[in-house]
Amino acid sequence: MRKLFLALVFFLAIAFIILSFSELQEILETLRRSDPRFIFLALLLEIGWLFNAALTYRSIYRMLGLDDDYRHLVLVVSAANFVNVVAPSVGMGGMAVFIDDGHRRGHSPGRVTVAGALYVLFDYAAFLCVLALGLIVLIRRNNLGAGEVTASVILLIIATVLAALLYLGSRSARALGNTLAWMARLVNRILRPFIHRDYLDEQRAHTFAAEVADGLSEPRRDPKRMLRPLLFALNNKALLICILLLTFLAFRVPFSAGTIVAGFAIGYLFFIVSPTPSGVGVVEGMLPLALNSLRVPWSQAVIITLTFRAITFWVPLGLGGLAFRWLQRG
Repeated sequence: MRKLFLALVFFLAIAFIILSFSELQEILETLRRSDPRFIFLALLLEIGWLFNAALTYRSIYRMLGLDDDYRHLVLVVSAANFVNVVAPSVGMGGMAVFIDDGHRRGHSPGRVTVAGALYVLFDYAAFLCVLALGLIVLIRRNNLGAGEVTASVILLIIATVLAALLYLGSRSARALGNTLAWMARLVNRILRPFIHRDYLDEQRAHTFAAEVADGLSEPRRDPKRMLRPLLFALNNKALLICILLLTFLAFRVPFSAGTIVAGFAIGYLFFIVSPTPSGVGVVEGMLPLALNSLRVPWSQAVIITLTFRAITFWVPLGLGGLAFRWLQRG
C-alpha cells in the first residue's frame, strides 16, 4: 500500500512537471528577476514562527500549571513536527514526543495531552478567522467552489468535535470517559476484521479522561487565561501570511491583500484536511490552482507555491530532524 502511494505521488509529480513544461520560459524569467533578500527575510520569519509556536505551548503549559523553558520547547515543537511527517498517525506521533519529553521533565501526561489538544484548538480557531476572510474574498470574486466549501465544513466539524470533547472533560471526567470509551469501541469494531484484535483499550479511556479532566481544572478556574495562547495562535497565522507576502515580493509578482489572504486560506485549509501528512502533494497541487484563480499567472503561481512550501515545510522538517536527534541524545 505504501509503495502504491509513493508511486501515485511520483506519477502526479511527473504529470505536474510535464504540464508545466510549456511554462518553462516564464518560470525561468520569473526566477531571473527574483530578489533573494525577501527569501532570506521569509526564512527569518519561519524561524520566528517556530519560536512563536513554542511560546504558544509555554503559555498553554503555564495555564495548565506546568512550567518549561521556551527554548527547550522550540526543540520539542520542531521534533514533534518532524515525527508527524515521517511517521504520520493523525498527530499522535507528535503528541508522543511531547508526552515522552514531559515524562522526563516530571509533567503529568494528562496535562501534556490537554496542552496538545488546546494548541490544536487554538490553531484551528485562529485559522477559522483567516478562513472567514479568505472565503469573503472568494465570494466577492465569484471564485468559491465546492472543494473549498467541503474542506471548510470538514475543518469546522473537526474543530467542533475537539472543542466539545474538551468542554465535556472540563465538566465531567466520567462523561468524557464514557464518550472516549464509546469512540474506542467504534474504532475497534471497524478495525477488528482487519487486525483481528482490539486496537484501543476501552479501560484506558476512563483513566485518560480523569487525567484530562484534572488538566482542564486550571483553565476552568480562570477562562481569561485562554486569551494569551489565542493571541499567539493568531500571530502564528500572521507570520505565515507574511511569508507568503514576502514570496510574492521576492519574485516581483503583483498582488492585492485579498489575493494573499485568500491564497493562504486555501493552501492552509488543504494542509489541515489533506489525507497526506502536512498536505504533501495536495497543497502543492491546490495552491497554484487557487492563486491562478485569483489572477496570478500560472508560472508565477507554481514558483510561489514551491518556494512557500520549501520555506514553511521542508526547512522546518530538516530542523525538526536535527531537533529530534538532539532530544534523543539528551
